[in-house]
Amino acid sequence: MRSITRAVAVLTAALASAPAIAGWEPTTPVEIVVAAGAGGASDQMARMMQAAIQKNNLIKQPIMVSLKGDASGAEALMYMKSSEGNPNKVLIANSLIYMLPLSAKIPFNWRELTPVSVVALDQFVLWDNAEGPKTVKEFIAAAKAASSPFKMGGTGSRRQDNVLTVFMEQKTGAKFSYLPYKSGGEAATQLVANHTKSNVNNPSENLEVWRAGQVRALCVFDKERMAYTTKVTETQSWHDIPTCKEEGLDVQYLVLRAMFLPGKVTPEQQAFYVDLFQKVTQTAEYMDYMEKQALKPIFLTGKDMVQFLEEDDALNTSLMNQAGLVAR
Repeated sequence: MRSITRAVAVLTAALASAPAIAGWEPTTPVEIVVAAGAGGASDQMARMMQAAIQKNNLIKQPIMVSLKGDASGAEALMYMKSSEGNPNKVLIANSLIYMLPLSAKIPFNWRELTPVSVVALDQFVLWDNAEGPKTVKEFIAAAKAASSPFKMGGTGSRRQDNVLTVFMEQKTGAKFSYLPYKSGGEAATQLVANHTKSNVNNPSENLEVWRAGQVRALCVFDKERMAYTTKVTETQSWHDIPTCKEEGLDVQYLVLRAMFLPGKVTPEQQAFYVDLFQKVTQTAEYMDYMEKQALKPIFLTGKDMVQFLEEDDALNTSLMNQAGLVAR
């Protein structure tokens, strides 16, 4: 996507363009709303932000994390929609904001909220069992030659993992049988046990089983390798994983991690949170979390953020329509 190419640059340069505080600040506790259950990637990131804000005294009011994962996250989206004008609730969002309204027909559109900032991008990796094919070419050849579709494990149905699996089918001509699980951790367990042939978990979800030598990282779905060069396994760093394009599979797919306020807040309130999350991205807690979770640091706000969202929405909508994942 064009906006990703333009935006992913030196983090400090991106931060320099953020607007300054316009004088408003919260007078009651601030709630970070998570559209998922406990322990997932969004929950972990919200708690990192909570710790970074409190430890570095970035605001005067307490920060609370509120888990609203019922109905696959629809609870959180509708909660934010119903909170118009309330500047003390901040949603930490991912591609769910595009996908869930399409797959579940809920009356929600991300444009009804107030964009604050994109704070990271989540990269996905193609993984197989350590006893499976050793390269992407071998993996695709095995999938094409199989008498039945390769089993691909993922988190939930009609979500990012499901869409990425369809994207792979379109690019390779191979057939996959997508099996939804409750979490990336469960998808990892199923791959280790050879109940599935592969998954497209993000780095953190397969970290421990990769470190244990139970799964193999075949490629990352990005146009550039991950930046982190510290060894994670005995022999490999995240940077050592080739891009899928390098391996002949021209698929790029990144998932945003973004912050939104409810609709109809004031520009001063929006500016306060832009400044707050800019400061969060400069903390040691954020930097450490980016490396440990192998996330891609980024900071987008204003027109750049809206353009990114529009393009990302269009891509995901197109893929979901092609895959037959849109509710009719």
